[in-house]
Amino acid sequence: MIGTKLRITLGATALAMLAACGNVDSEQGSIPGLIAQAVRQTAAQEKRDEVTATVDPGEMAATALRVNPGPLILVGLESRNTTQVLAMVGENAGQRTYMTKNEQALILRDGMLVGTRGLGHDLSVAELAASSSLIRSGQSGQTKRVMRYWTGDGLESPLRLDCTVGAGPKPGVILESCENGPLKIQNNYIVQGGRVTVSRQWIGPNLGYATIQELRP
Repeated sequence: MIGTKLRITLGATALAMLAACGNVDSEQGSIPGLIAQAVRQTAAQEKRDEVTATVDPGEMAATALRVNPGPLILVGLESRNTTQVLAMVGENAGQRTYMTKNEQALILRDGMLVGTRGLGHDLSVAELAASSSLIRSGQSGQTKRVMRYWTGDGLESPLRLDCTVGAGPKPGVILESCENGPLKIQNNYIVQGGRVTVSRQWIGPNLGYATIQELRP
């Protein structure tokens, strides 16, 4: 139990560090339809920020670690003011799928978010191999990423971003700052053993940011 409490405490401290670095807001993008979505999300977020969560994430994480022996992550969706524990349900070629009991899922590769399922306005896939290589090796540089979203007609709409990876203002935090026209986002990462273990990553203009903490690898 001491190890569990220490892990959760360290994770909470790390998440606070990342939140302090997240000063770039998600704004309207150039993909048709994303402008209005982003504006609505920003307005809704201001209202949600007034709501205080009643569930203790530390208690939630401790319970999950006690009853589930497999890999676990703790995920907070800032736009919905929710925190949930997700358990790994599958792994394929280094890509892990974590899921809640109601089948909402995040897909990670080395701790980097590459997709979501069951959340609505899902991220179909994120193409970020170049960014991931820089981030996980602790290097700085210019790179690109492509994020593809499901549209109402069942097709994928790509969002292409130009990114800069470098050290953040807090020791141990790596920043990935990306933009496409007026859209500017900032992802924050803490890397251990060549993989991202704590992060704040942007999913999309509707879902906004998710904080992701590895509870058990």
